[in-house]
Parts: sequence; structure tokens; C-alpha cells
Amino acid sequence: MELELLAKDDKSGGKGCPSVYISDTGEFVVQSTCLNEADLAKLQNPLPGETAVRISPEIVLRAVEHYRQRQA
Repeated sequence: MELELLAKDDKSGGKGCPSVYISDTGEFVVQSTCLNEADLAKLQNPLPGETAVRISPEIVLRAVEHYRQRQA
């Protein structure tokens, strides 16, 4: 899979996360800290192999804006 970085948290120092990428399959890939077990247990119907991460709305919106610019 090929990944292109769309947005990264400016407070990460350039080395951390959260980050949002677009893959060569057209899907978003999110890099961030996994939820703890207690919070994961609150998810509705997670399938085997699925997980969840935290990411701020600002990073998601920035990624969507970069995605839209790529399409223009």
C-alpha cells in the first residue's frame, strides 16, 4: 500500500501523531494512539482485527481539505 500524508498534528513535533493519510486504494488511514481497553469496550460491534484511535476534529478537517484540493 502506498500512503500520502494529508495532515499531521502540528503539536507532534513532526515525529508523532495523529496523522491522516490517503492510500493508493482511495481510503483514509489514521495514525494515532489506540484507545485503552475500557474505551475499546464501549465500541459498538467491533470485528476481529479492528481497533480505534483518537484524533482531533481539526486534524480530520485539515485532511479532508487537503483531500479536496487533490481532487480539484
